[in-house]
Amino acid sequence: MQVTTYLNFNGNCEAAFKFYAQALGGKITMMMTQGESPMGDKVPMDMKNKIMHATLEMPGGGVLMGADHPSGKKVQPTGFCVSIQMKDMAEATRIFKGLSEGGKVQMEFQKTFWSPGFGMCTDQYDIPWMVNCATAA
Repeated sequence: MQVTTYLNFNGNCEAAFKFYAQALGGKITMMMTQGESPMGDKVPMDMKNKIMHATLEMPGGGVLMGADHPSGKKVQPTGFCVSIQMKDMAEATRIFKGLSEGGKVQMEFQKTFWSPGFGMCTDQYDIPWMVNCATAA
């Protein structure tokens, strides 16, 4: 079984995925607008440039997927955090700094009793993240 995180956005999915590609060192392998879909001629004009589906593949095999909310309604992410597990402390620090840029830090990236580095933030797109370094490297 593989579990993949699928995020909904408020019309800024394209910008968010470009940000995540840079912050996480991943590659966007698919991004389609509502207007580019087979049903594109039936999509309201204000939704044609919104993202129907995006896929970001990350080093090590992780996948992040997402889209703009199909009805254009505002969504507020609650009840979860996207968790990143790293073994390389320098890379974990870099990723946390990247994700927290323009967002809000709930817990600075720091040593804890279980990890040489752990931090929590909500990025500029309102997505909550936890970055954890499993071992010092």
